[in-house]
Amino acid sequence: MNQKRHTSPARRRDYHKSRSSTAPSLPKVDFDGARLFLQAGREKSLLRRHPWVFSGAVERLEGEAVSGDTVQVCDAQGGFLAWAAFNSQSQIITRVWSWQALDKIDADFFRRKIATAIAARKALKLDLHSNGMRLIHGESDALPGLIVDQYADVLVLQLGSAGAERWRDTIADVLQELCQPVCIYERSDSDGRELEGLPRRNEVLRGQLPETLSITENGIRIAVDVAAGQKTGFYLDQRDNRALVGELAEGREVLNCFCYTGGFSLYALRGGAQSVLSIDSSAEALQLAQRNVELNGFDAGRADWQDKDVFEALRKLRDQNRKFDLIVLDPPKFAPTAAFAEKAARAYKDINLLGFKLLRPGGILATFSCSGGISDDLFQKIIAGAALDAGIDAQIVHKLYATADHPVLLSFPEGAYLKGLVLRVAG
Repeated sequence: MNQKRHTSPARRRDYHKSRSSTAPSLPKVDFDGARLFLQAGREKSLLRRHPWVFSGAVERLEGEAVSGDTVQVCDAQGGFLAWAAFNSQSQIITRVWSWQALDKIDADFFRRKIATAIAARKALKLDLHSNGMRLIHGESDALPGLIVDQYADVLVLQLGSAGAERWRDTIADVLQELCQPVCIYERSDSDGRELEGLPRRNEVLRGQLPETLSITENGIRIAVDVAAGQKTGFYLDQRDNRALVGELAEGREVLNCFCYTGGFSLYALRGGAQSVLSIDSSAEALQLAQRNVELNGFDAGRADWQDKDVFEALRKLRDQNRKFDLIVLDPPKFAPTAAFAEKAARAYKDINLLGFKLLRPGGILATFSCSGGISDDLFQKIIAGAALDAGIDAQIVHKLYATADHPVLLSFPEGAYLKGLVLRVAG
């Protein structure tokens, strides 16, 4: 017979005391710059290699540091934890550059890190399928706050942290040396810059921007506007998902919502869709989308475009009793953080409920969320609720994520922002 073993509170205290007293202490590293000490017990996330330290975890700062400076992050006893970029104006007070005590954060450090990120993409042979890809994906490439996207021979740089901002020119010099682009264009104009206390910037950083720019993705030509387009000009993270939609589109009437410059629409047209209706609220994006149809020689008669608010357009299509065989819902970010999750959940449910109602029996819904504040589990629950309210049964046939050039560091799950479901409505 199994019997429970009981330990007295005193013995448990003695056990934990002996465990803590024998735990190895972290080494102390000499440094003539500022040192950031964490409160006792608040080093656990860093020991698990999560690259952020929030201001509430800090005990004190010894020495002087301004935004962008490299500081040594220490536990409460002064043991070395990491080298990190400091920003007193952000809730994320430091972002880790390196966990290695012997590292020096200088130009050679960035050359090694950037070269490693580029080599990782080459090893995956991503350039066999597209000359547009993400070369550096922030924290997941151990370069927090730094995004670099390649569009043919143009690089687009996005700096989202004070640390990346401090090393802006060094990073540009290294990219010029390693990649030899005709232009490095900076799109540091995201909302996150304000949270970091940084001004927005949208300008040529190196070289000269070509008058026209396009990439070839899985054999499809796509014009890109890096200066005025969304994000850095295009949604490179959806490459594989666009290809899947193209494979599913043959013979179907397709509805593409939040279509931007028509990525999913182009793949659907090439895949043999009977017709594609694409909706977006940006007239400029729709103009570029129609140009993309021309670039590829697709039948423009199979493509219709609507410059409308997607929510209103979906309701109107519902009232008209329109039906489709394949619907793509790829909305913008509704919840940048978990604080916005409740409001975002209502928006996701609304569009997916309308999407389900517009599908024919046996139809397919490809639905996405790029909101970091919406987890995979929550997103699936929202879609399940929408299906229930629509009075239909649906099966998940694919779970989708970003392409391989947008890796997710295991210790940084926040990097997994894009999630998608492909669902089949029961016939």
